[in-house]
Amino acid sequence: MEQKWLKKISPEKGCYIAGFVDGEGSFNVSLVKRDDYRLKWRIVPIFNVSQRDKTMLFLMKKYLRCGRIQQRKDGLNMYIVENLSAIKERIIPFFKRFSFLSSKSKTNFSIFCQIVGLLDKDVRMEKERFIEICRLRDKLNEGRGRKRKYNLCDVE
Repeated sequence: MEQKWLKKISPEKGCYIAGFVDGEGSFNVSLVKRDDYRLKWRIVPIFNVSQRDKTMLFLMKKYLRCGRIQQRKDGLNMYIVENLSAIKERIIPFFKRFSFLSSKSKTNFSIFCQIVGLLDKDVRMEKERFIEICRLRDKLNEGRGRKRKYNLCDVE
């Protein structure tokens, strides 16, 4: 079911934001080592867009109604959404309505949605599901010179 907030976004604005994110955005999943977690890992889905100019970032924050804008030491600004509920209720519905044109963004978004779906299960995280998430994560943003602190071999 489409939410009221999403219906209020004009096709022009929605397509503009989607097009911008198609070129400048990123869907990622971070692994954070946590000794206080049963499987010793926290899985964090992240949607972000980086720009020097904050204007577009504020526009996205206004329309998506979630996330935060922060500035790195080098002056680059980032719009970041890493709250699972916000990703499920805002980010995913928005980009399902206002789709991407590039196959690379479509693929990454599809993988990201699968991972969020696995995180969303209302059951205890078992090792098999954790490994499945890590395997999907390995397919995200392939070939972009990505740097990861932890890879699949670190968690298996």
